[in-house]
Amino acid sequence: MFKRIWMVLRFFTFLVPINAAWADEVPAVGSMAPGFLLPDQNGREVSLDSLRGKWLVLYFYPRNDTPGCTEEACSFRDDMAQLTALGAQIVGVTIAEAASNAEFALKYHLPFPLLADKEGAVARRYGAFSDWMVIRLARRYTFLIDAQGKIAKTYLKVDTSKHSAEIIADLKQLSSSSGK
Repeated sequence: MFKRIWMVLRFFTFLVPINAAWADEVPAVGSMAPGFLLPDQNGREVSLDSLRGKWLVLYFYPRNDTPGCTEEACSFRDDMAQLTALGAQIVGVTIAEAASNAEFALKYHLPFPLLADKEGAVARRYGAFSDWMVIRLARRYTFLIDAQGKIAKTYLKVDTSKHSAEIIADLKQLSSSSGK
Protein backbone atom coordinates (compact mmCIF):
# COMPACT_ATOMS: atom_id res chain seq x y z
CA MET A 1 0.00 0.00 0.00
CA PHE A 2 2.75 2.45 0.95
CA LYS A 3 4.61 1.67 -2.28
CA ARG A 4 1.52 2.45 -4.36
CA ILE A 5 0.97 5.79 -2.59
CA TRP A 6 4.64 6.65 -3.08
CA MET A 7 4.39 5.92 -6.81
CA VAL A 8 1.33 8.18 -7.17
CA LEU A 9 3.07 11.00 -5.28
CA ARG A 10 6.18 10.66 -7.45
CA PHE A 11 4.02 10.79 -10.58
CA PHE A 12 2.30 14.04 -9.51
CA THR A 13 5.59 15.54 -8.36
CA PHE A 14 6.88 14.88 -11.86
CA LEU A 15 3.87 16.55 -13.50
CA VAL A 16 3.92 19.80 -11.53
CA PRO A 17 7.24 21.02 -12.96
CA ILE A 18 6.12 20.10 -16.48
CA ASN A 19 2.90 22.05 -16.05
CA ALA A 20 4.74 25.06 -14.64
CA ALA A 21 7.30 24.98 -17.44
CA TRP A 22 4.58 25.36 -20.05
CA ALA A 23 3.08 28.61 -18.74
CA ASP A 24 4.58 32.01 -18.08
CA GLU A 25 3.97 33.97 -14.92
CA VAL A 26 0.62 35.70 -14.58
CA PRO A 27 1.12 39.33 -15.63
CA ALA A 28 1.11 41.72 -12.67
CA VAL A 29 -1.59 44.29 -12.05
CA GLY A 30 -0.35 47.59 -13.49
CA SER A 31 1.73 45.93 -16.22
CA MET A 32 0.91 46.09 -19.91
CA ALA A 33 -1.25 43.20 -21.03
CA PRO A 34 0.53 40.81 -23.40
CA GLY A 35 -0.46 41.42 -26.99
CA PHE A 36 -2.24 38.86 -29.14
CA LEU A 37 -3.69 38.28 -32.59
CA LEU A 38 -6.14 35.36 -32.78
CA PRO A 39 -9.10 34.34 -34.93
CA ASP A 40 -12.58 34.62 -33.46
CA GLN A 41 -15.44 32.19 -34.04
CA ASN A 42 -16.22 33.88 -37.37
CA GLY A 43 -12.64 33.70 -38.68
CA ARG A 44 -11.91 37.42 -38.09
CA GLU A 45 -8.53 38.29 -36.58
CA VAL A 46 -8.79 40.08 -33.23
CA SER A 47 -5.84 41.85 -31.61
CA LEU A 48 -5.38 43.44 -28.22
CA ASP A 49 -4.59 46.72 -30.00
CA SER A 50 -7.97 46.62 -31.80
CA LEU A 51 -9.72 46.40 -28.42
CA ARG A 52 -8.06 49.43 -26.79
CA GLY A 53 -10.07 52.46 -25.79
CA LYS A 54 -12.52 50.55 -23.56
CA TRP A 55 -12.32 48.22 -20.61
CA LEU A 56 -11.64 44.66 -21.70
CA VAL A 57 -12.76 41.57 -19.83
CA LEU A 58 -10.39 38.96 -21.25
CA TYR A 59 -11.39 35.59 -19.90
CA PHE A 60 -9.70 32.27 -20.48
CA TYR A 61 -11.79 29.14 -20.13
CA PRO A 62 -11.00 25.42 -20.35
CA ARG A 63 -13.46 24.01 -22.83
CA ASN A 64 -16.55 24.80 -24.90
CA ASP A 65 -19.93 23.44 -23.89
CA THR A 66 -19.04 22.18 -20.41
CA PRO A 67 -21.19 23.15 -17.41
CA GLY A 68 -18.85 25.72 -15.83
CA CYS A 69 -17.76 27.27 -19.12
CA THR A 70 -21.35 27.50 -20.32
CA GLU A 71 -22.50 29.09 -17.06
CA GLU A 72 -19.68 31.67 -17.23
CA ALA A 73 -20.29 32.55 -20.89
CA CYS A 74 -24.08 32.78 -20.45
CA SER A 75 -23.65 35.03 -17.40
CA PHE A 76 -21.54 37.40 -19.47
CA ARG A 77 -24.18 37.22 -22.23
CA ASP A 78 -27.01 37.94 -19.79
CA ASP A 79 -25.11 40.85 -18.22
CA MET A 80 -23.89 42.28 -21.53
CA ALA A 81 -26.05 45.43 -21.30
CA GLN A 82 -24.62 46.30 -17.86
CA LEU A 83 -21.06 45.56 -18.95
CA THR A 84 -21.45 47.66 -22.11
CA ALA A 85 -22.96 50.52 -20.09
CA LEU A 86 -19.82 50.45 -17.94
CA GLY A 87 -17.67 50.76 -21.08
CA ALA A 88 -16.52 47.14 -21.12
CA GLN A 89 -16.20 44.57 -23.85
CA ILE A 90 -15.96 40.81 -23.33
CA VAL A 91 -13.60 38.42 -25.10
CA GLY A 92 -13.26 34.72 -24.33
CA VAL A 93 -10.16 32.67 -25.14
CA THR A 94 -9.83 28.91 -25.20
CA ILE A 95 -7.48 26.35 -26.67
CA ALA A 96 -9.89 25.15 -29.32
CA GLU A 97 -10.56 25.39 -33.02
CA ALA A 98 -12.53 28.39 -34.28
CA ALA A 99 -15.23 25.95 -35.52
CA SER A 100 -15.78 24.67 -31.97
CA ASN A 101 -16.02 28.24 -30.71
CA ALA A 102 -18.53 29.02 -33.50
CA GLU A 103 -20.77 26.11 -32.47
CA PHE A 104 -20.60 27.16 -28.82
CA ALA A 105 -21.37 30.82 -29.61
CA LEU A 106 -24.26 29.88 -31.88
CA LYS A 107 -25.77 27.36 -29.46
CA TYR A 108 -25.84 29.86 -26.56
CA HIS A 109 -26.29 33.09 -28.57
CA LEU A 110 -23.04 34.59 -27.30
CA PRO A 111 -22.69 38.18 -28.59
CA PHE A 112 -18.94 38.53 -28.00
CA PRO A 113 -15.81 37.11 -29.62
CA LEU A 114 -14.46 33.72 -28.62
CA LEU A 115 -10.84 33.49 -29.70
CA ALA A 116 -9.19 30.27 -30.84
CA ASP A 117 -5.78 29.94 -29.17
CA LYS A 118 -5.18 26.52 -30.71
CA GLU A 119 -1.50 26.29 -29.78
CA GLY A 120 -1.97 27.93 -26.37
CA ALA A 121 0.58 30.68 -27.06
CA VAL A 122 -1.60 33.49 -25.70
CA ALA A 123 -2.75 31.44 -22.70
CA ARG A 124 0.94 30.79 -21.92
CA ARG A 125 1.75 34.53 -21.96
CA TYR A 126 -1.07 35.14 -19.48
CA GLY A 127 0.00 32.25 -17.23
CA ALA A 128 -3.30 30.55 -18.07
CA PHE A 129 -1.99 27.42 -19.79
CA SER A 130 -2.14 23.90 -18.39
CA ASP A 131 -0.35 21.09 -20.15
CA TRP A 132 -0.65 17.66 -18.56
CA MET A 133 1.07 15.94 -21.51
CA VAL A 134 -2.17 14.36 -22.72
CA ILE A 135 -4.61 17.17 -21.84
CA ARG A 136 -4.00 20.81 -22.73
CA LEU A 137 -6.38 23.43 -21.38
CA ALA A 138 -6.64 27.10 -20.69
CA ARG A 139 -7.04 27.77 -16.99
CA ARG A 140 -10.14 29.67 -15.88
CA TYR A 141 -8.45 33.05 -15.43
CA THR A 142 -9.83 36.49 -16.19
CA PHE A 143 -7.99 39.77 -16.73
CA LEU A 144 -9.65 43.16 -16.49
CA ILE A 145 -7.65 45.41 -18.81
CA ASP A 146 -8.06 49.18 -18.89
CA ALA A 147 -8.48 51.36 -21.98
CA GLN A 148 -4.71 51.89 -22.26
CA GLY A 149 -3.95 48.16 -22.25
CA LYS A 150 -2.80 47.82 -18.62
CA ILE A 151 -3.98 45.03 -16.38
CA ALA A 152 -6.25 46.55 -13.73
CA LYS A 153 -7.29 43.33 -11.98
CA THR A 154 -6.74 39.59 -12.20
CA TYR A 155 -9.16 36.82 -11.26
CA LEU A 156 -7.37 33.54 -10.68
CA LYS A 157 -10.09 31.81 -8.63
CA VAL A 158 -13.35 32.13 -10.51
CA ASP A 159 -16.80 31.14 -9.30
CA THR A 160 -18.64 30.88 -12.62
CA SER A 161 -22.03 31.60 -11.03
CA LYS A 162 -20.87 34.95 -9.59
CA HIS A 163 -18.05 36.01 -11.90
CA SER A 164 -19.91 38.42 -14.15
CA ALA A 165 -21.50 40.18 -11.16
CA GLU A 166 -18.07 40.42 -9.51
CA ILE A 167 -16.63 42.08 -12.61
CA ILE A 168 -19.57 44.51 -12.81
CA ALA A 169 -18.99 45.53 -9.18
CA ASP A 170 -15.25 45.96 -9.80
CA LEU A 171 -15.86 48.02 -12.95
CA LYS A 172 -18.18 50.32 -11.01
CA GLN A 173 -15.57 50.74 -8.29
CA LEU A 174 -12.67 51.25 -10.70
CA SER A 175 -14.68 53.71 -12.83
CA SER A 176 -15.71 55.77 -9.80
CA SER A 177 -12.18 55.80 -8.35
CA SER A 178 -10.72 57.00 -11.64
CA GLY A 179 -13.31 59.79 -11.92
CA LYS A 180 -15.09 58.41 -14.99
